[in-house]
Amino acid sequence: MGPVSAIVLFAVIWAMVFFIVLPLRMTSQGDTGEIVPGTHASAPSDFRLGRKARITTMWAFPIWLIIAGTILSGAITIRDIDWFDRMSTPEVSRD
Repeated sequence: MGPVSAIVLFAVIWAMVFFIVLPLRMTSQGDTGEIVPGTHASAPSDFRLGRKARITTMWAFPIWLIIAGTILSGAITIRDIDWFDRMSTPEVSRD
């Protein structure tokens, strides 16, 4: 895996974890009772993007280390997960 592949892998993992972290501990404006005119009641009342980004990075980095380590070690290769290649290759019987 090259450096660009590693960065892309980290970005994808980070984005997936970010979408999981976004709704955690969110209080809506409807919950607090302070609805700003022009916004929905379900809009966050105290949206701390920086805190959520830090939490996301703290979770994404170890996940990335595990996945990148697995890829670099060769424990799982593309041939292991390439289902279509195995389906198109006929089995050879040895009679």
